Amino acid sequence: MQNQLLLLQDVDELGRSGDIVRVKPGYARNFLLPQKKAVIADKFTLRMQAKLKEERAKRAEIDRKESEEAAAKINGMVLSIEVKVDPDGHMYGSVSVSDIVRIFEKEGFKLERRNIALAHPIKTLGVHPIHLKLKEGVPCQITLKVNGEGVVEKESPEAPQV
Repeated sequence: MQNQLLLLQDVDELGRSGDIVRVKPGYARNFLLPQKKAVIADKFTLRMQAKLKEERAKRAEIDRKESEEAAAKINGMVLSIEVKVDPDGHMYGSVSVSDIVRIFEKEGFKLERRNIALAHPIKTLGVHPIHLKLKEGVPCQITLKVNGEGVVEKESPEAPQV
């Protein structure tokens, strides 16, 4: 049996503030209700729905404008990161979403992990396109250059002089 809830906040993959959604009892009991992200939908809470949707529409308009301005600044940026590599040029570890967020913080942009659409961590050196999804679904793309740090080039052994 599923519960009908009125969302008080946006919940990823479920709905936006003011939406009435059906969820399984465990999800409602263990996550949505304790976190105050939703309330049980009944005839009294349905009055709140119109107010929540109106507030959500205003907030969405503001968020879209901010996201479009940020996308204009970010779109096409080329960022670089240095990673540790072995003598053959293979990376130790990988570049993850958290690393990309830190790079943006150094550049003066505040992004969240959910804004970066990276299916798998980057495990190779080179140039990689990274897709971003800002608030209200505004798309953006950057280029990330992954460079090796301390790459030791193979030197030819010198013959000892006699």
